[in-house]
Amino acid sequence: MSRPGFWDRQEQAQELVQELKGLRAVIEPWREVEKDLRDFSEMLELAEGDEDLEAELSSEFAVLERKVDEIEFRRMLSEPHDGNNAIFSVQAGAGGTESCDWAEMLWRMYGRWAENRGYAVEVLSSTPGDEAGLKSLTALIKGRYAYGYLKAERGVHRLVRISPFDSGARRHTSFASVDVVPEIDDDIEIEIDEKDLRIDTYRSSGAGGQHVNKTSSAVRITHLPTGIVVACQNERSQHKNKATAMKILKARLYQQEMDKRRREMAAHHDDQREIAWGSQIRSYVFHPYSMVKDLRTGVTVGNIQGVMDGNIDPFIIEYLRSRAGESV
Repeated sequence: MSRPGFWDRQEQAQELVQELKGLRAVIEPWREVEKDLRDFSEMLELAEGDEDLEAELSSEFAVLERKVDEIEFRRMLSEPHDGNNAIFSVQAGAGGTESCDWAEMLWRMYGRWAENRGYAVEVLSSTPGDEAGLKSLTALIKGRYAYGYLKAERGVHRLVRISPFDSGARRHTSFASVDVVPEIDDDIEIEIDEKDLRIDTYRSSGAGGQHVNKTSSAVRITHLPTGIVVACQNERSQHKNKATAMKILKARLYQQEMDKRRREMAAHHDDQREIAWGSQIRSYVFHPYSMVKDLRTGVTVGNIQGVMDGNIDPFIIEYLRSRAGESV
């Protein structure tokens, strides 16, 4: 990074900076724990017979244990693409404005979660709701293990609340689905036949200035054999938007093949639960009580506002632990 001209090629430079952050995120916790353990061992020798110091060391040991547990947990993120960036999508379910508002609330939650982890977020495409919220949104979340963590969030999310859009203040149930695929490397070969694609261009509906809104720079690609639809509208260049949309399409086709292989493997195990990424995974209840419950692991959190502010690690960690347990 200190070499002259390092920043002349911004895109490559940013990639290297992100790689450096990822490597430091792996190495530095080990170094910190190693130092803490040396200090703890020295203090332990001095504490013999000193009850006050022994009590203080007991609490320090609990902190050290938590740090080691977190490092051990990262060893579970060992699938081929767990360390990759994540292509994240949220889609409003049936229910009009209610579901669109819920989709936007979910996106805010995940945006906060990414921000808290120091991840970069780039919105690739979005479609606003007719009255409020989002019909759909796709974003690239950049950071070490972004996909490894967020793969736990694939599925349908259910909201129960008193609707702010209902003049009768009645309780409503809304649904939105979340999909996450890894950003795959260019060296992974995914064969796509041009005749299997329908490519549409349109004017961007989002922010981006007069140029974006006046030209048909946004690109939507439909893969006819699978029905997968991807879009990108964040660049001024139609060429760049098409390239990004193709990258998302390749990632989704790759993920589809991986899911197919998992289902085939699961068929050989009688006690294996059905793999159904589209099923409901979590309920967020604002009324008549406050609670968020993960229906796969049973993890329940009463502080729903904290969850909506991005504190979703308890759900992610427990789900990944249960997955690791199944594969042992």
